[in-house]
Amino acid sequence: MEKEPKNKLINFVLKITYAHTISWFVAGVIAVYLMSYEQWFLTEPMSFMRPTTEPIIRLGMALQIFRGVLVGFVLYPVRKVFFEERLGYWKLGLVILGLSVVATFGPAPGSFDGYIFTNLPLSMHLACYPEALLWISSFIGILYISNKYENKKIARIIPMVFTILIVLMGIMSYMEAKGYF
Repeated sequence: MEKEPKNKLINFVLKITYAHTISWFVAGVIAVYLMSYEQWFLTEPMSFMRPTTEPIIRLGMALQIFRGVLVGFVLYPVRKVFFEERLGYWKLGLVILGLSVVATFGPAPGSFDGYIFTNLPLSMHLACYPEALLWISSFIGILYISNKYENKKIARIIPMVFTILIVLMGIMSYMEAKGYF
C-alpha cells in the first residue's frame, strides 16, 4: 500500500478542525440565547452543568480546536466513505448523530443512556436535539462547501480566519472573566 503525503493528512485535519470549531460556535451561540442556557443550567435537573458565567465555559470555544483535531484524526482513515461515496455526507451526519449524541458512552442528556440512567424529564432530553442537529448540519455544510471549492484559496482562508477569531474571542473572554482586563 502506498503511503499518502503528509500534507493530505494535515489539510484534512485542518478542514475538520475549522468546520467543527465554527459549527460548534454557531450552534452554541444560538442555543445559549434561544434556549436560555444561563437560566436552564441553574434549574435543578440541569444544575450539574457549570454556569455559563464560569471562565472555563468562556474558554470552551477556543478549546474546540483540540476536539476538532481529534475528530480529524479519527475520521481520516474512513474519509473516503464520507467524502467520496454517494450520500457520504448523509452517512457522516448519521454516524455523528448516532455516536456523539444518541449512543454516547455516558448518560448525557438526550442520549440512550441518559433516558435510562438519569432523572431528567423527557422534555429536557428532547430539548438537546435542536442544538445537536444544528451543529451536525452546519458541520456537514461547511465540509461540503470546503470540499466543493477546495481549489479556491478563499474557501480555505475564510474559515481559517473565522476559526482564529473564535479562538481569540474565547481566550479574551476567559481572560476578562478571570479579571485580567
